[in-house]
Amino acid sequence: MTTVAFVCVRNAGRSQMATAFAEREAEERGVDLDVITGGTRPADEVHEIVAEVMAESGFDLRDRTPREITAGELAEANIVVTMGCEASDVCPATFTGDNRDWDLDDPGGATRDEAREIRDEVERRIGAMFDELDERN
Repeated sequence: MTTVAFVCVRNAGRSQMATAFAEREAEERGVDLDVITGGTRPADEVHEIVAEVMAESGFDLRDRTPREITAGELAEANIVVTMGCEASDVCPATFTGDNRDWDLDDPGGATRDEAREIRDEVERRIGAMFDELDERN
């Protein structure tokens, strides 16, 4: 089974969006994928604007709690996706898997329209990542 980790500093916005889209995409495509998410300095809750714009896409993120990602989780992941955070802060020196940085703006202080743009870009990248995984198999 492939494990994908979506990592952000606060784990309150982009990584939560990516996790939700990846979980849905895996279910819709029938892909056996383990999705984990976390942050290096997690927030207390998902950003309100993120919960609002994700609700527009059919997701309820209000019950999700940002959490700290562990070095062990990262070491076991096949793919680690950071959201625009410095990857060296997140990935252990021993991580040898596929590490990607999506370099997305933080939606935490964004306007509703900006948060929607970030959401839509995350969804697009998730679809592209799954297309790539399909090609590998």
